[in-house]
Amino acid sequence: MMKFLMLSLFMTPMIINWWLFMLCFMLLVVLFMSLSHTSSYFSNISGLFGYDLISYSLITLTYFIIFLMVMASYKIYMTNMMVKEFLFMLVLLNLFLTLTFSVDNLLMFYIAFESSLIPTLFLILGWGYQPERLLAGYYLLFYTLFASLPLLLGIFYMYKLSSSLSFWLLDVNMGIWLYLSMIMAFLFKMPMSFVHFWLPKAHVEAPISGSMILAAILLKLGGYGLFRVFLFISFYSMNYTFYIVGVSLFGSFMMGMLCMCQYDIKSLIAYSSVSHMGLVICGIFIFNIYGLVGSLIVMVGHAFCSSGLFCLANIVYERSHSRSLFMNKGLLTFMPNLSMFWFLLCANNMSSPPSLNLLGEIYLVNSIVSWSSYTLIFLMLILFLSCCYSIYLYSVVQHGSFFKGLFVHSTINLREYMLIMFHWLPLNVLVMKFDTFSYCL
Repeated sequence: MMKFLMLSLFMTPMIINWWLFMLCFMLLVVLFMSLSHTSSYFSNISGLFGYDLISYSLITLTYFIIFLMVMASYKIYMTNMMVKEFLFMLVLLNLFLTLTFSVDNLLMFYIAFESSLIPTLFLILGWGYQPERLLAGYYLLFYTLFASLPLLLGIFYMYKLSSSLSFWLLDVNMGIWLYLSMIMAFLFKMPMSFVHFWLPKAHVEAPISGSMILAAILLKLGGYGLFRVFLFISFYSMNYTFYIVGVSLFGSFMMGMLCMCQYDIKSLIAYSSVSHMGLVICGIFIFNIYGLVGSLIVMVGHAFCSSGLFCLANIVYERSHSRSLFMNKGLLTFMPNLSMFWFLLCANNMSSPPSLNLLGEIYLVNSIVSWSSYTLIFLMLILFLSCCYSIYLYSVVQHGSFFKGLFVHSTINLREYMLIMFHWLPLNVLVMKFDTFSYCL
């Protein structure tokens, strides 16, 4: 594993050339995927580093999304807007995320987990769109740090009790305060409903690269952290599963209702992410095999789907200079080729076959209903609202008459078509290897 960390670090000289940097990340994706890791045990151990299937999936996803971020941010290259600084932020982000997903030491995990916030904050503050990005940066920073300090104190306390910080060796007597300190940072990061207010603000003000990394990777840090801490808190957590699952299900339903009230395209996609992550939280906290496998599949599927929708929203924004659903109408007549990709990704967002989202939600619904049949009514409403806001997004954007003076007439280029295809293909092709995900346990 150390060779990939060093490879990520020595990617820094590549920032001198945009195309070389993108090519290197594309080769890094192919190299890491060639390992074909399909076992549940922790392997390729180098010191504190190694990976299992969950780590492998998320590290590969990180490399792939950063490659797509460079492809999506071509406007920065064309306007020569601090290009080297932008690429350097991506190198740092890649290094911190790879560290987060590959360490087996709780303190090292915490340091890398929090460090990934710094490049993200610089992306929002340095390349965001409006002056309100400062407020969005404050929300992102203080929401996550507020929940992270108790986690640090909990880590020190556990080291005092067990003299080890390895995920696999920790065994402590849990109390309610130690339990809350272990999970709250990850619930804020996912985010759980009612502590999600930083996410729509950050998405709306972030550049396309910031939105992609937030939706695809940084939300998954919370899920990955819960996977790891549940190695030693799972038995105690059963006492409080009812409360977490209840809040998550009700919150996902409320987020679905809020999606139907949005008039900003990026804000609607951000709230739909919170709704999907609510089901992931339920799957992890119920802690049966269907729930854990379904959570991993939905996390990977949501990364491609949500990131692809943000790319589509950005393609429209670069031409209309507006994110409003009231202004961006009639795109079916303005860019008919792109409307097919809008339809495909909106359909995948409502978990249509053969996407990973459908497979993951089948696992999750089985898991949650087997835990309690009373959850069925909430699940029906959540999945129904998921269809409603996906159809709403597609129909409002594609139909109607567009403002003729609003759009800059430029065709969709090959780079943008490839960008959307690189999101859509893994989302619908990886389902053929769904047996691989069952090895995560």
